[in-house]
Amino acid sequence: MAPAQQVQVPVQVSPPPILSVLETTLVAPSPSAGAAPPESSLPLTFFDVLWLTSPPVERVFFYRLAADADVPAILSNLKTSLAKALSTYHPLAGRLRLTPGTADRYEIYYQPGDGVTFTVAKYRDDIDFDELVVDKPREVSKIAPLAPPLPKGGAVLALQATVLHRGLAIGVAVHHAACDGAISTRFLHTWAAAGTGAVVPSPPVIDRTLVKDATGLYDVFVKAMPSADEMEHVKVLEDKLLATFTLTKEDIQRVKDVVASEAARRGVPPPRCSSLVATFGFMWSCYQRARDEGSKSGDQTYLVFPVDHRTRMQPPVPDEYLGNCVGGAMHAAPMDQLAEAGAGGIFVACTALAAAIEEAVRDIRSPETIALWLDKFREAAMAGMWTVAGSPRFRVYEVDFGFGRPVKVEIVSVARTGAMAVAEGRSSTGGIEVGISLPAAGMQRFQECFRDAIDSLHHH
Repeated sequence: MAPAQQVQVPVQVSPPPILSVLETTLVAPSPSAGAAPPESSLPLTFFDVLWLTSPPVERVFFYRLAADADVPAILSNLKTSLAKALSTYHPLAGRLRLTPGTADRYEIYYQPGDGVTFTVAKYRDDIDFDELVVDKPREVSKIAPLAPPLPKGGAVLALQATVLHRGLAIGVAVHHAACDGAISTRFLHTWAAAGTGAVVPSPPVIDRTLVKDATGLYDVFVKAMPSADEMEHVKVLEDKLLATFTLTKEDIQRVKDVVASEAARRGVPPPRCSSLVATFGFMWSCYQRARDEGSKSGDQTYLVFPVDHRTRMQPPVPDEYLGNCVGGAMHAAPMDQLAEAGAGGIFVACTALAAAIEEAVRDIRSPETIALWLDKFREAAMAGMWTVAGSPRFRVYEVDFGFGRPVKVEIVSVARTGAMAVAEGRSSTGGIEVGISLPAAGMQRFQECFRDAIDSLHHH
């Protein structure tokens, strides 16, 4: 009998993991006046409970480091300054829980000993820092691990510092039910200032009685709260790309001019076209054109974006208020008109967005219309909507921990939610940058639509 031949089975060598965790520590608020902040519970308001089942908001800040940077000292300083910042923002070291003895009241509970998980990780050496911070499409799977998961058990904040080849990434995950972007980014500015000796922003105002709820809006929202499944957390990130598109101050002005001349051509009053409306309108029209699959005339779609209501509350709520004070602005636009190339699509988009802001500002004065928010949101979700995360007002490119400004800031959670990420332009004053996550084919179509629309603006 012939001897059995040995078959060489090729060994599948899996690539090394994208990063390895070096340590995880719990950073507690540093004592002020000799004692840790006392035990406290912050009840959720109607603004907060809307976000109870949302996935966390994840940002990653990329910093370039000098070749001789003392990385251990930088990491040590980040932890020390984090403890200092948490002494005034101690609820962020607490956890979200059902208020004991209630069926549907939630609170952020903090007790001495609580802290924020701070992870230190090391990124693979074979991927260059510069590859990660370009604007052109990159694989989400290379960037998503730089933001930490929120620990189980109700944590509302988690932080991660990842050492890269010639750089450092600081990843932040925040539960939106704890606070909105205005406050989570104010906290980051406070953390950065605590380590550099820069002027620290004024401390947060921790007082939930400032948000009045005379008509029981909390009960309306907690009963109608979308389940975690309804929030459609898109888990699959593998095939997604993330890219950044910038509108310069000049581009934004051109959009405003196009809208004004199109209004004149149509013989209608021009919509109020702020820089934000111009940016959202331009991007929304591009987005709809890129995904337009022969929409029928009359089919509606929505852009849903956050509006900060602190100054509009009766009485007004201070800027430093720790919690949520944002509502969603939304107004329908016909898909086919929105997708038109040139001035037509941009005009339709900006008109709808200006109307959305007017309605949001008017509605906040009336509890009856606030009570309809979730109904409007569901209607938008059924019709098909695009959402917005972030704001140029958060000044994320000014978060400097002592080793320079970030070279890139990403809201990586948009890969999960499909939202458009918005920040101030890092390279030019008055510009706005937008982060978008799409699968490869969709990204290619969007890039083409964006390029054509920019060319059309320049030839207008």
